[in-house]
Amino acid sequence: MWKPSFTGLALVAFLTAVPRFHPPSDQKNPSAPPPNPQHEVVVTASRLETPAREVASSVTVVAGADLDRTKVSSVFEALRDAVGLSVNANGGPGSASSILLRGANSEHVLVMLDGVELNDPMNPSRSFDFAHLGLENVERVEVLRGPQSTLYGSDALGGVISILTRRGEGRPSLSLTTQGGSYGTVSNGLDFGGSTGAFHYSLGLSQFLTRGFSAASSTYAGNTEKDGYWNLGLAGRLGLALPSGFEADLIVRAVSAKTSLDGFGGPGGDDPNSTQRYDSLFLRGQARALLAGGRWEQKLGLSYVGSTRDLDNPADVLHPFDSEQGTYRSGRAAVDWQNNIFLGPSNTLTFGTDLAREQGESSYASWSAYGEYDSPFPRRTADQAGIYFQDRLRIDERFFATVGARLDRHSSAGTALTYRIAPAYFIEATQTRIKATLGTGFKSPSLYQLYAPGTFWGPIGNAGLKPEESLGWDAGVEQMLLGGALTAGLTYFRDDFRNLIDYDFTRGYVNIGRARTRGVEIFAETKPADGVLGRLTYTSLDARDLDSGTALLRRPNARLTARLDVPFLRLFTAGVSAAWTGARHDKDFSEGTGRDVVLAPYLLVDASLSYSLGPAARLFVRLDNILDARYETVYGYGTARFSVYGGIKLGLIR
Repeated sequence: MWKPSFTGLALVAFLTAVPRFHPPSDQKNPSAPPPNPQHEVVVTASRLETPAREVASSVTVVAGADLDRTKVSSVFEALRDAVGLSVNANGGPGSASSILLRGANSEHVLVMLDGVELNDPMNPSRSFDFAHLGLENVERVEVLRGPQSTLYGSDALGGVISILTRRGEGRPSLSLTTQGGSYGTVSNGLDFGGSTGAFHYSLGLSQFLTRGFSAASSTYAGNTEKDGYWNLGLAGRLGLALPSGFEADLIVRAVSAKTSLDGFGGPGGDDPNSTQRYDSLFLRGQARALLAGGRWEQKLGLSYVGSTRDLDNPADVLHPFDSEQGTYRSGRAAVDWQNNIFLGPSNTLTFGTDLAREQGESSYASWSAYGEYDSPFPRRTADQAGIYFQDRLRIDERFFATVGARLDRHSSAGTALTYRIAPAYFIEATQTRIKATLGTGFKSPSLYQLYAPGTFWGPIGNAGLKPEESLGWDAGVEQMLLGGALTAGLTYFRDDFRNLIDYDFTRGYVNIGRARTRGVEIFAETKPADGVLGRLTYTSLDARDLDSGTALLRRPNARLTARLDVPFLRLFTAGVSAAWTGARHDKDFSEGTGRDVVLAPYLLVDASLSYSLGPAARLFVRLDNILDARYETVYGYGTARFSVYGGIKLGLIR
């Protein structure tokens, strides 16, 4: 699968350098000053740990403290109020769930776990389904908006969502969290971690079970059956860190889930026995070494991601002549090699390469009064290789910039060249930060788009497809006030997409689409006292299909969110949040016509309260959709009404 010459060269250079060098400072450069501790650190924007004020890119960080405050159980829930982002789900927990950044399609968002791509090769458009991604062993999530293909290759036309796992440290700790509530929901979680000498370890286990509600929405006639969901998750990280500067980690993640489905959204969409089983495995081995007195850092990683989806929908009372079965398998193996050369306090060069092979196969069959329909997809593979280069500059603690380029080669779709420029300037006297970015992105065709067999009705796959492309830029300003206790910012963005892959009934998949998204992102955040947090965000969006002149589906024209967390009486912490989502265009397919509809705006108000029973125990309660709003993120599909959840977190070992 891999070229031995490349892998061997990487391993030899990596391992022979280990014993001679010593760990660098926080910036991986002994002569560089440490970052300002008042600013959080961002990793995804430049593949380097960088103080947020030095990052020109638009990035949102959801840290562990945020996850703990909100008591959510999935990455999808954790991100739903982030600026510049909108979420869609075909029903309750376990249903198909997608995230859109700045109006870009869900398949134009690259999702990564510890630097490894999670987008599913067997999804027709190669998007990632957030339905089953829990928070076990997750330390933080970074959302990077705008084209990012220069560092991350295919699929990053609209942005990157990067999930980073926890690394154990300090004395061993063990905690247990259990909660339950509305819709027959029960969830349990166990977290264990620590470090001993050179070794560190962390482990997260989770269980989620709910009876749920009708995915086809009980608001419509004929939808009374509840669609349940269960999920078992395991995530672990084991590592070694030697005084010489050599580090190695093994990261594993496994998920097994089962979802009850409905036939479609809207009136009569109920299906009492349609289910989907999902199993996935994530493996990554990575190592880091330092050369030249800590001025050359090498990172080498090997990874594998595989998943299987099984659909089972036998005949039932409501559908006595209809049944279907399907199996979808995919896998992706990759190797990545990154080099950081710290030339001095003001200049860091980053370059590297990555190779990947993905494969997928599926079988689908259905039976109805019209006869049998069979749709096999024999195993297909695609290879992709990329090389990238980036220069990061820091001048006089005021001017910061990254400039980079990348060349990718896809085994079928050919080559793609991308670039990115991202400068920022900090005015110390006024605590003002001015920033801008300009970059390009691309997305290679999916296996299905390339190779799907044709049918009696015409062709589907097209081996001659070219990559989709985007050009995006943004510009903004951020202002710190009250000694840093209040920060506010405004960013204007625009992204233009071309060569978008769309389906034509006579030609199959072809590069014919064009689209444009533009808008404004505004935020304000305050931390006036220890434990007090206030946050306000607003996004205005115009997302349009340039060929038809119509609005892109399921993109809200405006979105406003607010959150306030306040501790009181020394033992309590209360939080309240509100999110208003504007109107969205959608399609009604319940009668097969694709009728145009407009989804009404809606307001969600949530609250949480926790009470400390001591250093090792805490009670909490969460109220969702307090106003009992009736709303839809996808036409015809159900959403949760007013819900109450409560639980306890116990520190068994501290």
